[in-house]
Amino acid sequence: MARGGVNKAIVQKAREALLARGENPSIDAVRVELGNTGSKTTIHRYLKELDELDQRRKAPQQGLSDELNELVARVAQRLAEEGEEQIEQALAASRVEKSELLEQLQASQDALRQLQQQLDIQRSALDTESAELQTCRTTLQAEQTRNARLSQSNLDLEARMKDKDEQIRSLEEKHLHARDALEHYRGAIKEQREQEQRRHEGQLQQVQMELRHLQQTLIIKQDELTQLNRDNERLLTEARQQQKAYLDQELVKERQTGEINSLKTLVAQGEGGKQVLLDQVSTLQHNINELADALEKRSLEANELAEELDAARATIAKKVDG
Repeated sequence: MARGGVNKAIVQKAREALLARGENPSIDAVRVELGNTGSKTTIHRYLKELDELDQRRKAPQQGLSDELNELVARVAQRLAEEGEEQIEQALAASRVEKSELLEQLQASQDALRQLQQQLDIQRSALDTESAELQTCRTTLQAEQTRNARLSQSNLDLEARMKDKDEQIRSLEEKHLHARDALEHYRGAIKEQREQEQRRHEGQLQQVQMELRHLQQTLIIKQDELTQLNRDNERLLTEARQQQKAYLDQELVKERQTGEINSLKTLVAQGEGGKQVLLDQVSTLQHNINELADALEKRSLEANELAEELDAARATIAKKVDG
């Protein structure tokens, strides 16, 4: 079948226009005359029919059978041409559909590639998430282990802190006991020193009284012993300060008379009493030095206990902060 708008009359009109202008009515010329419309097969068929019609008009009339044969031949040819035209239309439609299908296939392939890319991206993201999840699980397990270890360490630290507190309390108690003992020792030493000092002062007063008695005895003796009494008085005065004064007095007394010797004996007795007092003073001083050494030793021990207490507290504070 001819396409819409193209029929035999239109083709005939275009052919006649070309012939009127003296142009050859070819298939392409007729199609151009028709505005580039119509199938070339259809135009060829119509042009052939018009040519045959012109030839029949020029040729003598043939018999009816010839006309029928010719008509059958034209019908067969027309059917063949229409079949070719339908085939051509089918091919054109097939090409259009094929082009559309190719475009759809290309679009589908592009979409498939995009989906594949998205799938690859999602798969990569999934792998990353899986790796991160595994890392998180590992980290979580490590943290749980670390928390358990820290909890155990905390319990151990608390136990050690309790032990340290007990040690600190024990050290503080020892420190208090040591301080009380030191205070008691200091009090005892002070009291003993005061007692020794009072006893020494009493003995010294007794010696002084004896010396004054001897001085009075020497004054009563002889007037010529006045100088000796003066030397003796000087000796007695210096006896309270140093031992040398008594030695000088002994030299003076050696040069005196027998009475002076008797007096020297008395003085020697006083010197002996003084020597006893000096020995007692020396012993007392020795005891005081020993007590001072013991006190210093106790002070050092107390300082060492305080330093150990401070060190223990610093260690505990450091562990708690750590």
